[in-house]
Amino acid sequence: MKNVRLLTLVMTLGMACNVFAEGDAAAGKSLYATCPACHGANGEGNKALNAPKLAGQEEWYLVRQLQSFKEGIRGSDAKDMFGMQMRPMAMTLADDKAIADVAAYIATFEVKAAAATIEGDAAKGKAAYGVCTACHGPKAEGNAGLNAPRLAGMDDWYQVTQLKNFKAGIRGKHPKDTFGAQMQPMALTLADDQTILDVVAYINSLQ
Repeated sequence: MKNVRLLTLVMTLGMACNVFAEGDAAAGKSLYATCPACHGANGEGNKALNAPKLAGQEEWYLVRQLQSFKEGIRGSDAKDMFGMQMRPMAMTLADDKAIADVAAYIATFEVKAAAATIEGDAAKGKAAYGVCTACHGPKAEGNAGLNAPRLAGMDDWYQVTQLKNFKAGIRGKHPKDTFGAQMQPMALTLADDQTILDVVAYINSLQ
């Protein structure tokens, strides 16, 4: 029953629409010039620099996260060391149009599945992922209508970090983080670090 109530909350909060200005990829190319040092020239990410893969992630989600970093909704918690690294970079984007442009440029990158870097029991993770399918989809493909980003093919180490951040209240607690707030109680359904590894291992199997 607890999970049913959580899903009801998520479905209610998830009714918000993802509306953002259409970006100009050509303009976004020059704006991306500061990003390759961490995220790579083709948005492939760099675990050593704690920079996640961007290629393959939905444009609307990239726009929202850049806005959140710029506004301090993300990256302002003292315990979010890696988020704090990203926030000043997002602040170099002058306005929402610049954010839309750089996201549009990232959307032109070739999509390749990220390599698996974590070990977990995918069979156990499949059961734990059951509560996630309502928003992220049975194949972790994401659902813009429910504000749920793609998970399949994205960096597993980053997903582990973010699930731990949601559980710990490092992410999703900011009063303006409506969509993070809908994710935090879902992360709390994952009992421990091993369960997190298991569910991310299952997501890896979906790519």
